Amino acid sequence: MLGQKRIRDFGVEIGNLETGHYNSITDIKGVTVGHVTLSGQNRQTGVTAIIPHQGNLFKEKLIAASHVINGFGKTIGTIQINELGTLETPIILTNTLSVGTAADALIEYMLETNPEIGRTTGTVNPVIAECNDMFLNDIRARCITKEHVFQAIKNASSEFKEGTAGAGCGMLCYSLKGGIGTSSRLMKLEHGSYTMGVLVLTNFGSLDDLKINGKAVGKELKEVIRGSYEEKDKGSVIIIVGTDLPVSTRQLNRIIKRAVTGLARTGSIITTGSGEVAIGFSTATKIPHENPSHLLSIPMIHEEEIDIAFRAVGEATEEAVLNSLVTATHVVGRDGNERPALSDLLSKYNIRFE
Repeated sequence: MLGQKRIRDFGVEIGNLETGHYNSITDIKGVTVGHVTLSGQNRQTGVTAIIPHQGNLFKEKLIAASHVINGFGKTIGTIQINELGTLETPIILTNTLSVGTAADALIEYMLETNPEIGRTTGTVNPVIAECNDMFLNDIRARCITKEHVFQAIKNASSEFKEGTAGAGCGMLCYSLKGGIGTSSRLMKLEHGSYTMGVLVLTNFGSLDDLKINGKAVGKELKEVIRGSYEEKDKGSVIIIVGTDLPVSTRQLNRIIKRAVTGLARTGSIITTGSGEVAIGFSTATKIPHENPSHLLSIPMIHEEEIDIAFRAVGEATEEAVLNSLVTATHVVGRDGNERPALSDLLSKYNIRFE
């Protein structure tokens, strides 16, 4: 998107299913993504906002689920998602020490658009997720403000930058520069065609483990760069899964658990210091905030149809991770710390995938 060279432009096609038009989570109708990127010397960080639909999310909630693969993380809002099975705000991604600021901003945004919150109805459940960008970013400076969150929401669009953008600005992946990546898959069933979209914030992995479409690219790179960029895996990955497939919360939870298959195919072993969290939503059904005084009808697929969704989420996660790597740019950040871009290394050392 936006003219960036993605993994398919290197001749790599992941999986068996077709991609959507943008090959992005925004292939799901109504989903948009916005960034604010703060890049300069010791400041390498940002905010990414995922808007699941264009209506009032508080009044028209979505079926949602979350799943913890490894719990080394500081998310907000996932407990209530799992208890009630719904999402009622945008999803905000940022760095670890800016989670409180992001939550405060998202609450303020929701209060402005829903004057009944805290007056005639209950409160609101902001959803925030994070990764630690302290290697490239002066995370102690806590330079993210509420205005940055408001701006990321306002900037949301169907097309957006990947790699060194938004919350991904200061992130590492497989000891290289990581960040934001996205991909989608089409699912064709007898009753219709549906889309599975994934957006990742990548900040995990050691170079030695990196695989691209089964090829041990990390080992090959480690030999030529002689370990100068090797970094112990102590980061995280946030996986946002969106779909228009009609599913129950239970089914959606089963689907997002399978995102781990995509992570594993890129080489992740889910280390103890790496927090892997998946948050998913379906736009197929909107749940009204107010009690309609009649039974709700929630369509869902038959369990025998769910395997295609399992395949779709794994393929899209794998490709989203690789897109986050190849779209990222070389960054020199805090105290001169740096991480190279995978695309530069592939070109420099003539690594091909035929």
